Amino acid sequence: MNSRPIGVYDSGVGGLTVVREISGKLPWERVVYFGDTARVPYGEKTAGELLRFSREIITFLIDQGSKFIIAGCNTTSSQVLDDVKSEFDIPIIGVLRPGAYAASRATKTGRIGVIATVGTTRSGAYEKTIREYLPEGQVFSAACPELVPLIEKGDLSSQETVRLLHDYLDPLMEEDIDVLVLGCTHYPYLIDHIRRIVGPHVEIVDPAKETVTVTAAALHELGLQSHEKTGPHAFIVSGDPLRFAAVGRKLLGDNLTPVRQVNLSLESRELSCYNQAT
Repeated sequence: MNSRPIGVYDSGVGGLTVVREISGKLPWERVVYFGDTARVPYGEKTAGELLRFSREIITFLIDQGSKFIIAGCNTTSSQVLDDVKSEFDIPIIGVLRPGAYAASRATKTGRIGVIATVGTTRSGAYEKTIREYLPEGQVFSAACPELVPLIEKGDLSSQETVRLLHDYLDPLMEEDIDVLVLGCTHYPYLIDHIRRIVGPHVEIVDPAKETVTVTAAALHELGLQSHEKTGPHAFIVSGDPLRFAAVGRKLLGDNLTPVRQVNLSLESRELSCYNQAT
């Protein structure tokens, strides 16, 4: 048994979709979550910035005792994951490859849509990875730069949000896709609207779900699984903990425990703790 926590990180509230899946599928596992809300969104950050942010956050999560780390951010997973994996002596996985594999298995026509941030879309990582599993597959991607800021604000059902979803999804539907990949962990917050737009004949792939399935297998293989929960999840952010808590509770409800704010410094590796949101 290994009761140390799983570390999960994202630019903001999006990675909480991974935490939700862990709570459901791996109930004995404890999570330390870091949301980099002071620097959200990641979608238009450079690869150099994403690499620096990931190094800082992973170092912090290791200091918190993490046994396994999930990069719950498609933008990071698509651009710098291989680099950071080689720098740390701890298992690290991202959400992109499990999502791409699930999409390749789900499609019947080979026509797959992906909605994602500008950075993920620009990287071409979903197209490349899906074609590793499905060489004849056709992938149609849409960058959705305005969704993450709206979700971070908790604006999940306004007319503007629904209009933007139509702007992003309608062209994909014209391509006759039969699978849609939510290529950003923020997007499941909008799942009801997305389902109404794409209809019942398009299967929606949530990479967070697939990633936790892969995580469960990896923990078992590495002998890192826990068989008893030793405490609640911990939630830490770099920005405003009150805003994070308000939005996060829409997804996790009472499972979102008090949120701490920290200032990460890779150079000194000192943690400066601030507010706590209850």
